[in-house]
Amino acid sequence: MTIESLAAKPDRAGRFSLRFSDGTTMRLYRQTVEDFGLYTGLELDEEQMAALREAAGQMSAKMRAVRIVTASNVSKRDLRQRLIQKGEDPGQADAAVQWMEELKLVDDRETAAQIVRGCALKGYGIARAKQALYEKRIPKEYWEDALEDYPDQTESIVAFLRSRLGTDADERSRKRAIDALIRRGHSYGDVRQALRQLELEIPEGYDG
Repeated sequence: MTIESLAAKPDRAGRFSLRFSDGTTMRLYRQTVEDFGLYTGLELDEEQMAALREAAGQMSAKMRAVRIVTASNVSKRDLRQRLIQKGEDPGQADAAVQWMEELKLVDDRETAAQIVRGCALKGYGIARAKQALYEKRIPKEYWEDALEDYPDQTESIVAFLRSRLGTDADERSRKRAIDALIRRGHSYGDVRQALRQLELEIPEGYDG
């Protein structure tokens, strides 16, 4: 197999486009091009082509993993799943996750702490924080430490109710506010306590 052309400049994703004598194309990152010493006119046998494809796949998974982690907090399981969903080979996805972990760019314990801090800052209840940990595929072994010092959300609940309700809010409005707080992860008990603090009547069906 002969390289018929090799782009002089990379595309927006940082990859160089190669075209081979059989009409197939590949997009490779600079490191792979340099590692294999690729240039227009170079002939590659089957073994070399297989090695090039493997290296290209590994580098693609690694670079995609970096982009994913840079954009959001992810667990190792979440990162692996996203890589596979983007089309990366499962084995190469595993290798990329391990590589990221070795570089300390992905850490489930720290990611769990960051997720919980974010939920607390948004005024969510602990149930919503647990839901976020589950959705991010954080192993449960890290949940307890991350949630251990979850701040009391009474002030957040009170502020939410004040923003939604006046002193003469009708029962329907109060029910909607309560339901919204439940969706935010707060318990019925905490919401009832906040209603009493504001001297607002607890709607029928919520006073158990």
